[in-house]
Amino acid sequence: MTFKLAGAFLAAALCLPVVARADEGMWTFDAFPAARVEQSLGVKIDQKWLDRVQAASVRLTSGCSASLVSPEGLVLTNQHCVVDCAQNLSTGSADYVKDSFLARTREEERICPGVQAEILLSIIDVSADVSKATSGLSGGDFIKARNATYARLESETCSRDPQTRCQVISFYRGGQHKLYRYRKYSDVRLVFAPELSAAFFGGDPDNFNFPRYALDVGFLRLYENGKAVSTPQHLTWKARAPVPGEATFVSGNPGSTDRQLTVAQLETQRDLVIPISLLQRSEMRGRLIEFSRRDAESRRIATDPLFGLENGFKVNFGRQFALNTPSLMDAKRAEEADLRARVAADPALAARIGDPWSEIAAIQKVYADQYLRFRQLEAGSGGSSDLFNFAQILVRGARERTLPSAERLPEFADARLPLMEKQLLDASPVDPALEQLEMEFWLLKTREYLTADDPVTKLLLGRDSPEALSQALVSGSKLGDPAVRKALWQGGLPAIEASTDPMIRYALKIDAEARAARKAWETQVSAPTEAAAARIATARFAVYGDKVYPDATFSLRLSYGKVAGWTWRGTEVPATTRIAGLYERATGAEPFRVADRWLAARDRMKPDAVFDFVTTNDIIGGNSGSPVISAKGEILGAAFDGNIHSLGGNYGYDGTLNRTVVVSTAGATEALRHVYGANVLVRELGLR
Repeated sequence: MTFKLAGAFLAAALCLPVVARADEGMWTFDAFPAARVEQSLGVKIDQKWLDRVQAASVRLTSGCSASLVSPEGLVLTNQHCVVDCAQNLSTGSADYVKDSFLARTREEERICPGVQAEILLSIIDVSADVSKATSGLSGGDFIKARNATYARLESETCSRDPQTRCQVISFYRGGQHKLYRYRKYSDVRLVFAPELSAAFFGGDPDNFNFPRYALDVGFLRLYENGKAVSTPQHLTWKARAPVPGEATFVSGNPGSTDRQLTVAQLETQRDLVIPISLLQRSEMRGRLIEFSRRDAESRRIATDPLFGLENGFKVNFGRQFALNTPSLMDAKRAEEADLRARVAADPALAARIGDPWSEIAAIQKVYADQYLRFRQLEAGSGGSSDLFNFAQILVRGARERTLPSAERLPEFADARLPLMEKQLLDASPVDPALEQLEMEFWLLKTREYLTADDPVTKLLLGRDSPEALSQALVSGSKLGDPAVRKALWQGGLPAIEASTDPMIRYALKIDAEARAARKAWETQVSAPTEAAAARIATARFAVYGDKVYPDATFSLRLSYGKVAGWTWRGTEVPATTRIAGLYERATGAEPFRVADRWLAARDRMKPDAVFDFVTTNDIIGGNSGSPVISAKGEILGAAFDGNIHSLGGNYGYDGTLNRTVVVSTAGATEALRHVYGANVLVRELGLR
C-alpha cells in the first residue's frame, strides 16, 4: 500500500489546481456551476432539477448522507451509516450487525436512538450580519459576538416552527456565513441493514481499494406522529447498470476538507495533529482488539467502534503520507505564492487584505503550545465514553441554560437544544466494560501528554490511578438510564449540584479547567485564525471570482463527474465489478467469507449484474450514503468509499486517479430479491 500511495500523491500534487477544474468541486446548491457542467459533460442541469435533488437529499446527524427513494419516507444510505443503530438495537440473543436486520412490516421497523434526519429547505446569506456584529473585534470579543449573532439568527428564523432546524454555517474559513434551514425528522426507524460480512466484504484489506464487492446499503424510514412521512419529492430507483462515461452527480454532506489551509497550517497538521491522532488510534485499536477477544459478547460490542477506529486510522495515514510528499507541499507553496503575488500586484486589494498568511504562520506557535491541553481537556475529553459525554452535557447544559441564549456556548443556544436533548435522552445501551476502557485510555494519555506534575493532571486523577478512577466512575454511575438523565436535565442546575452520581461530580470538578482550555484556544487560536482566513477568502474572491468552491462543512453539496475507471502504472482498473466476482473472490475465511445465505442464493442471481462501480465525483468523509444520480434524476447507487488514491483528497483532487466507490442499485436489487427475500421493499422502490 505504501508503494502505491507515494506515486498516487505525487501525481495528485502535480495536478493540484488553484481553482476548480475538470470534475473537481463540492459545490453549494446556490452556486452550482451548471454552465461548466454542460461544457464538461454535455448535460444541462436546470433549477428544477436542482430543486428536486435538494428536496430528496437527506443529512443524518450520525454524520452521514442519504436520499429519499420512495413516496413513503423510505431513505437509502450505507450500512456503515446505520450500523450504530443496528448495534444499539442488538442484544446478546439478536445480533443485527452480524446477522442483518429486515423489517418485513411497518410494525417491525425500529427507532434508531439519537438519529435525526434533515432535509434542506433554504439557504440565506447572512455574511453582512456577522461582519457587522464582529467588525473591529478580536480574540474573545470576536468569538462572543459571532456566537451571539449565530444564535440570534438561528432563533429568529426557526424558533417558531418546531419542525425546522436552523444552522449558520461558516464558509471559506470565515469569509462567508449562510443560514441553512432544515426540515427535521426526529423519528427515524431502521428498515434494512445487511450483515457486516456482506456490507464490508473484504474488510480492512479492501477498504479504500477497488475492485470491491460490498453491499454497503441501509434503509431507514422517516416518521412523524407515528406515521410514515409522505415524500413525493423522491429520487427514482433504477436497477440498471451504469454506463461508462455517463454523467453522475453526488448530492451529500461532505464533512470537512483542508484544501484552503495555508502552508503553515498544513505543516502543523503534518507535524502535530495527524501524528497524535495516528498514535492514539493505533494504541486504542490494540486495546479494542484485546477487549474483543474476551468472549462473544465483547466481540459484538467492540465491532462498531473497532470498525470506526480502523477506518479513521487509514484515512489519517493517507493524509499523513500526502503531506509528507514533497511535490504536494511544493504545489501548495506555489499556489499560495501565486495568490499572494496577485494580491501584491493590486495596491488597493493589498491594502485591504494585509498579510494574513504571516499572521496565520505566527499563530501556529500558539497552536502547538496549546493543542495537547485543548485536545485532552476539551475537544477529546472523556475519549469516546458515553457516560462522560452525558455528564458533561448535563453539567454544562444546566449552567448554560441559566443564561440568555445569545450568551451561551453555541451548542446550547435555544435553536440547537432540541437535537441535543434527543441525543441525550434517547435510550441506547451503554456497556460498562467498554466505557471503562474508553475512560481509562483518555486518563492515561492525558497524564502522559500533560505530565503527572501538571496541576490539571492532579485535578483529574487526585491520588488515583487511571485504571482505578475509571472503574469507580463507570461502576458507580447511573447515567446509562435515560430516566436518570431526563430527571437531571429537567431539574436543571439545582438537580445537578445535588446529584451524587460520581460521573456528574467528576464533570463538575473538571469543568472549569476544560472551559479555560477552550476559552484560551478560541481567543488565541480560533478567533485570530478565522479573522485572517476571512481576508484570504476575500483575496480569493477578488482574484478568482466564482471559480472557487468552499471547503467541506458537513453541509449539502453537489459534485459532478462520470462513470470511469482509471489507469495505474499501465494497468487499467475497470469501472465496474459484477456479482460473479464476489464468489470468485471469496475464500471462506474472514474478511473474504461469504455468508451462508449468499452461497444459497448464488444460482438465483444474475452473475453479470453490476455490483459496485466507480466515478470521478469529488467526495470526502460525510458523503457516505450519498445518492449517485444520473442526469435524468435516477438513482444509480449510494457512495460508500473512495479508492486508495483519494486519501489525499482532503488537500486536493486529481481527476485522473481519485475515484468515488459506489454500491449499485442493480446489485442491491438482486441481493434484496434473492438473498434477503425483501420483496415488499423492492416493490416500494417501484420494481416488480
